[in-house]
Parts: sequence; structure tokens; C-alpha cells
Amino acid sequence: MTPKPPDPHDPRLGELVSREPADYAAARVVLLGCPQDMGVERNHGRLGAREAPAEIRRAFYRLTPLGLAIDPARIFDAGDVPIQATLEENAALHQRLVRRFLADGKRVIVLGGGNDISYPDASALALESQRMLAFNIDAHFDVRADMPMNSGTPYRQLLEGGFIAPERFHELGYQPQVNSAAYLGYLQDKGARVLGLSEWRRRGVLDVVRDTLAGSDADAIFWGFDMDAVRGADAPGVSAVNPLGLGADEFVGLWALAGSDPRTRVVELSEVNPRYDVDGRTARLAAVAVWSHLAALAG
Repeated sequence: MTPKPPDPHDPRLGELVSREPADYAAARVVLLGCPQDMGVERNHGRLGAREAPAEIRRAFYRLTPLGLAIDPARIFDAGDVPIQATLEENAALHQRLVRRFLADGKRVIVLGGGNDISYPDASALALESQRMLAFNIDAHFDVRADMPMNSGTPYRQLLEGGFIAPERFHELGYQPQVNSAAYLGYLQDKGARVLGLSEWRRRGVLDVVRDTLAGSDADAIFWGFDMDAVRGADAPGVSAVNPLGLGADEFVGLWALAGSDPRTRVVELSEVNPRYDVDGRTARLAAVAVWSHLAALAG
């Protein structure tokens, strides 16, 4: 079948977002993919998250620019982190790339990959910030005491490494049936802010985050979104699917809220797993979340 030619009256983001190095300097937002699931494999999870950046981009580039708060020409797709031989080497390179983008004044949106990307992403911002606020929106705590690092360890690495101050760290949406009492105790002993899904819902998902933002003196914000925070009916294609979770509208609303705060510097999405997706539903939700973030972009 002959591909449908582009409609000049209906441009899509794939025609507008820049990939040319000459356009990097003028860009305000940088997209970066991390197509690896080595940490998921170490954590004995189901593989496939390495395929997510390509699928999310495919869905994202089919969307239109109508309603965006940014000229799509000021969005720069930096491609993917060149995958290294080990997870540790990959994290080091990933961190260097994100630090470079931050030093150049960009907002960075990272498409994983396994949730181990939270370590290089958040540590990169911590090295550039004096008062970083950090969110982990996830069904799981990801503070496992495992060695070596894997997709379940990033926030313990960040806490133990001094990159995240516990009182500025918010674990939102955890589900007790898939977490350990020992790790809840670890977070509480550290002084982290921990809120389970049911209580978060009772208080109002967006209201809780708005209040947190309003009361924070942070100079930079990191947002870690794990797609398994979303219920399986809305996001079947994840590394660890859950029957309960945020709804698609709540998830997208959180991305928009992150977009609206000018202190946001790094936003990441992890654990989308196209091998288990249904009709591209999860990748499409991820694409709409990124779009909504850009539609709400502050400043």
C-alpha cells in the first residue's frame, strides 16, 4: 500500500520536532530514549521495555501540535543513549548526557527503558541543583537492598548516595500487596514522604501534588513516572502489570501538572513494555502524557 502523503493542513509532530544538531541550541525541551532493560532482567522481571522508546515515539509523532504551549521546532529529539556493555556503564553515560542537557538550560524528557533510569536521571539533576524535589509515581518503592543495581534499586541508590534529601522525596501511589513492609519501614525511617494509592485517591490525586508543589522551596524538580502505576485496563503493556492503579486521565493530569511548574527539569517514563501491549494502548497513553506535559509547559 502506498503511504498516505502528508497533509499540509494537518501537520504531525513527526514532521515538526527537530533532530538536526544545528537546531539544538534553540531547543527548550530535549527528548532522550534509553532502550535497555538490563536492570529488569537483573530484577527477574519480564523483558521488553527496551522496545518502548521507539514505540512511544511512533505514537507521539502521530499527534498534532494543536494546543501545545511550545513551538514544536523548539523540541529536540536527541535520539537514544548509546547502550553500553553493562548497566553500570550505561548509567554513567546516561547521567553525563542528562547533565549536559541540563547545563545547556534544557528541560529533559526521558523515555525508558527499565526503572533503573531513575538513578542517572535524578542524580544528574541533583548534581545541578541545591534543593531538588523528587517524585516517584509508582506501584513499587524501588528501594531494594540488592547488589548489583537493578530496576528495583534506583531510589535506595539515590537516598544512600545523598542525591535525594528524604524530606524532599515523595513516593506516591504504592500498592501494599506488591511491596515489602521492610522497605516501607526503610523509607519511613529515612523520613521520606510515602503515600499509598488508596489514601492518595482519598485526598485527591492532583490536589496532593499541587499542595506539595505550593509548599516546596525547591529550585528544581525531578519526576519519575513508572507506567505500572496505571491500572492494567488502561496500561496493559508494562513490565509488572497491576489490576489496580491510577486511571489514564489521572496519569495524564499528573504529566500536565509537572509541565506547568517552571521548576521541572527532568521527567522520565519507565517500564512501558510493548511486548505485552494491546493495540499499542500503553504506548499511546505514554505519547498523550508527553503531549499533555508539553501542552501545559510553563513560561
